[in-house]
Amino acid sequence: MTDATATPETHRRAIALIDAAHAADPTYTPDGRPAELVYAERMVAWGERLATAAHSPLAALALRCQHLERFLTPRDTFPEGRAGYYQWRTSLYTKQGDRARDLLLEAGCDAADAERVRSWVAKENLRADPNSQLLEDCAILVFLENHIADFAAQHADYTREKWIRILQKSWTKLSPRGREAALTLAFPPAIGELVQEAVAGA
Repeated sequence: MTDATATPETHRRAIALIDAAHAADPTYTPDGRPAELVYAERMVAWGERLATAAHSPLAALALRCQHLERFLTPRDTFPEGRAGYYQWRTSLYTKQGDRARDLLLEAGCDAADAERVRSWVAKENLRADPNSQLLEDCAILVFLENHIADFAAQHADYTREKWIRILQKSWTKLSPRGREAALTLAFPPAIGELVQEAVAGA
């Protein structure tokens, strides 16, 4: 299915609205840019690199919304532990999808297109819908390429076994194309060893 009304002008308006929302992120990268905006750009870049049949201007907008206004719902607003984490993540999927739909409608996108983006950002029909899977692939690749070292530093208490489980879980979520791309990444030696062990045992 092609985009219904994602004209170049509509697309530009949608990007402007999405990026304005990202720009409100109070966390900044070392170069002084809003962290959420940088994350969005990395998501879009990975979508272009994967170059799947699912990729389209509308899919690029969905990729840009992966962490849309995530900063408004901090992790500590939900209970600690695994159950609290999943509640938080599920809440984010719903909020980010709804917000993405609303911004696309404001930009003048067709209601059907806006609903499709909402579904992709909310990770609905993950295995069945190639665009939902594209977002999942890109999110994991952005994490592996840009955030895994910081994550490891923040969780130095994790055992090797726990690290292997985390990486294997991510690996099972990747499509074959996403796995192929993940194997091209350069990791710090210690993390690279964990990735290799996790992949071998997945």
